[in-house]
Amino acid sequence: MKPAPFDYHRPRSLEEALVTLDRLGTTGTVMAGGQSLVPLMNRREVSPANIVDINFLVELSGITHEDRAVRVGALVRHAELERDAAVRRRNPLLAEAVPHIAHAAIRSRGTTVGSLVHADPTAEMPAVLVALGGSVELRSAAGGRTVPATEFFLGANRCCAAVGELAVAASFPVPPPRTGTAWLEVARQRGGRAVCGVAAVVTLDTGRRVERATATYAGVGATPVLVDLTEVMTGTRFDDLARWRAAADEGGSALAPADDLHASAGYRRHLARVLAERAGRLAAIRATGA
Repeated sequence: MKPAPFDYHRPRSLEEALVTLDRLGTTGTVMAGGQSLVPLMNRREVSPANIVDINFLVELSGITHEDRAVRVGALVRHAELERDAAVRRRNPLLAEAVPHIAHAAIRSRGTTVGSLVHADPTAEMPAVLVALGGSVELRSAAGGRTVPATEFFLGANRCCAAVGELAVAASFPVPPPRTGTAWLEVARQRGGRAVCGVAAVVTLDTGRRVERATATYAGVGATPVLVDLTEVMTGTRFDDLARWRAAADEGGSALAPADDLHASAGYRRHLARVLAERAGRLAAIRATGA
């Protein structure tokens, strides 16, 4: 099947793109990597009347290493993050999650910001952005705003970008000192949609006891689910297996996954507990510098 007919727009600057989106209103759809949009169009699940191609806006390119965050422009492909040595050193959670995104061919075209806007609840990047306390920059002809990750995702495949707004970048904060992170997921096949994924972020005090711990889950709700495990884990030695198991149970009790074609709710809840325990322990070990 082929897409329904549409008009194609190729703005030459960010300002022109914003004016175009403002003029087109609800009939305008942004295309960057197209790895989610084009298959939907080919299946005619969506039929936008106007496509605004932002691939020629060089001002939206590039990874910027700021003091406390990695800023990712709207045209940065997943593969660029995967190959960036500074990303691996400064933001290991982001670097660890990227290779789980689909396959190499898709990562070479798909954009990280595009994945955030698509807001697939099983996707890696939305969960990582929430886990790190990141944000998304939105621009429109009327101005701009920065939206925290916890407010950006509204539901399955729904984000808060309004008509006429363009996501121009996302910022992934660099974890503070004595912080370890880990991403673990289970999918039915390599590169497939995650049945469940967990991002753990653990900060230790100078005595190697847990000061703060969170788990962010993908695939168990309509949006990424952030659970603060600090109350359960605070003051606990980083390698206390029984407490990590209790924390994972606590996190799992806060989830309400649903049955679907890929897994039952009970199986997802089981995976969430197992992955949270393992990811939490692994993040804690990494926080020691070992």
